[in-house]
Amino acid sequence: MALKQISSNKCFGGFQKVFEHDSVELKCKMKFAIYLPPKAETEKCPALYWLSGLTCTEQNFITKSGFHRAASEHGLVVIAPDTSPRGCNIKGEDESWDFGTGAGFYVNATEDPWKTNYRMYSYVTEELPQLINAHFPVDPQRISIFGHSMGGHGALICALKNPGKYKSVSAFAPICNPVLSSWGKKAFSGYLGTDESKWKAYDATHLVKSYSGSHLDILIDQGKDDEFLLDGQLLPDNFIAACTEKKIPVVFRLQEGYDHNYYFIATFITDHIRHHAKYLNA
Repeated sequence: MALKQISSNKCFGGFQKVFEHDSVELKCKMKFAIYLPPKAETEKCPALYWLSGLTCTEQNFITKSGFHRAASEHGLVVIAPDTSPRGCNIKGEDESWDFGTGAGFYVNATEDPWKTNYRMYSYVTEELPQLINAHFPVDPQRISIFGHSMGGHGALICALKNPGKYKSVSAFAPICNPVLSSWGKKAFSGYLGTDESKWKAYDATHLVKSYSGSHLDILIDQGKDDEFLLDGQLLPDNFIAACTEKKIPVVFRLQEGYDHNYYFIATFITDHIRHHAKYLNA
């Protein structure tokens, strides 16, 4: 599959690049960002996937999070895809910020008119990793995943639905129980239909309750002053309770004074890179 390089910038001895390709799953052109650390010039490196939140593109994480220094030091290739298909000419795809363009929710849609293009779950778990493995110096046996908000939800469900695929998972302010939040209800009813039993397949809290896979250490950072925590969109307590019941280790850090934005992410990103490096470089 042909890749078109959009940009390349040297950064902490490595290169931050952006590529475009024609996606088979999403049936449109997609961009992804990839950071190649200095170590990637001489050997295959672990791959760490980042999933961004509502309204984001591949640019938000690479320009705002400050992850590059830690990724360079630990020798991690970091991949950040876009958050949805783009330009599919679906009626209504650009009408709201929390559904459609920029809001793929990392599900495979089953409802018209979304089901043809909105297959972000398969894109991030299958098509994109295959593309990365084929074109870049990564070790396909050493993969981890993390994300923010909608992308934190995406990271958690990808890890929980694919036991053993990811060595580690972490999240910043994830949407932990979307079947009970207004964001989740809007997205899931549109993409998956009105049968709420089908929504649970993409809800981290419900997936934990039935998880029987390999050992998984989970790290979550949550800003205490996050407006979306306060209005019930994120619901981390439900996820933690489910993890506790299943004896799945989760480190949950409620960070005083922090809100939902990239200043919060930039503050703790090095901790998350170290969390993943511990497992990826073991």
